Amino acid sequence: MIFTTISKDEFRAFADESPYQSFMQTPEIAELRESQGWTAYYFAVKENDKIKAATMAVAKPTFLGKSTFICPGGPLMDYEDTALTNFFLKNLKNYAKSHNGYVLTISPYYELTERDRNGNQIDGGFDHQKALKNLKSNGFTEISHASQPKYMFAMDINHRTPDQIFADFKSKTRNHIKKAEKMGVKIRELKREELKTLKSITESTSKRRNFTDKPLSYYEKMYDLFAPRGEVKFLVAEVGANVVPLSAAMFMLTGQEVVYLFSGSDEKYMKDYNAQYLIQWEIIKYAAEHKFKRYNFYGIHDLPKNGELDGIYEFKKGFDSTATGHVLEFIGTFEAPASPLFYSLHQFLKTLKTLF
Repeated sequence: MIFTTISKDEFRAFADESPYQSFMQTPEIAELRESQGWTAYYFAVKENDKIKAATMAVAKPTFLGKSTFICPGGPLMDYEDTALTNFFLKNLKNYAKSHNGYVLTISPYYELTERDRNGNQIDGGFDHQKALKNLKSNGFTEISHASQPKYMFAMDINHRTPDQIFADFKSKTRNHIKKAEKMGVKIRELKREELKTLKSITESTSKRRNFTDKPLSYYEKMYDLFAPRGEVKFLVAEVGANVVPLSAAMFMLTGQEVVYLFSGSDEKYMKDYNAQYLIQWEIIKYAAEHKFKRYNFYGIHDLPKNGELDGIYEFKKGFDSTATGHVLEFIGTFEAPASPLFYSLHQFLKTLKTLF
């Protein structure tokens, strides 16, 4: 095996065929990070001139002139292949160290355990504890501050027709969709110059739910990067002669899955129109008609405890009442020292900050 840098095109070709592909591991996200001052790299492990593992990584000086190296959604590889994992991670850390890095952070799009729609581990399902052991043996420790959720809720499309999928929704969800249609709610795709409509809705929703919204420039940049490849959609739900926007959402379409990334709804109209349900139904139909394998509702806060669900999980779970819906538990976000001295100093200063 050899460790090497590769071209953007080589990386894209490998990523497009990888079972661990996500929108985070794309040249477009690399370009987004570059616009924010990061430097992008593409690395691979090759054997007999064939790529066995690869990752997009970005780096930026963040601590005393030393750089943070990050593989968002990566690397793309089978973490239960011990020899491959050891070789790739060792060389990534060495590269980071030789290029002024003090820490390497990874967030593999790699499932840890197989779970059902209620979050329970499936007897006889996969359990990638060996992958977790391989990460830890390479000096990686799991961290809590991660951009990629550890738990998501998804449903398999499995070549089902829209009618078959709709029949599997909970009756409450079906009723909300029918009501929205009866009330005259219409769904359409936003153009780039209309993204301020999405932004106004997500901004008000973020204040109501106490989360940080993305700036308009982020949505515009994502449109510029992914729309030419048909890998992003911004939908809005509207009603009335005066075209009142009720709800809006952003979706990523990468590889074999559609991901529900961001959304918001005007609180004044949520109960009367249920537009947020109709937007979901519209994109799920699109996923089925275009032969995607999975619809990913993306993050849930945590696994349910004592059968209790938070409102977001309950909303997402309502779109599938069968075994095709399930919780995705990812292996997590990890970091390892590239420069042990500077990493230890950073950890020490971080600890002091919490004390004072």
